[in-house]
Amino acid sequence: MQWLLLFLAGLLEVVWAIGLKYTEGFTRPWPTAITLVAMGLSVGLLGLAMRGLPVGTAYAVWVGVGAVGTAILGIYLFNEPATPGRLISLGLIVAGIVGLKLASGDA
Repeated sequence: MQWLLLFLAGLLEVVWAIGLKYTEGFTRPWPTAITLVAMGLSVGLLGLAMRGLPVGTAYAVWVGVGAVGTAILGIYLFNEPATPGRLISLGLIVAGIVGLKLASGDA
């Protein structure tokens, strides 16, 4: 259950990270509200997941899911470059997330 909460927390991190772009410096009310709610939910779910997961593992996975998801959406939504080096680096982050899950002992 903690891994599911952690994954959902990571997805909400993607929502708020992308949402920051749409707030235009917190000047747009609806994107700002959505971003702030996603931030709160993301951190809340991370905290719940940490009840049963090591802090280092949980935080690294949360950041990794958020970073990979945000980078992929940045490529898709904002035409950011999808260079081979960037894609390989994202793959390495995913490999690290999988490695942490497997090393946790409850894979």
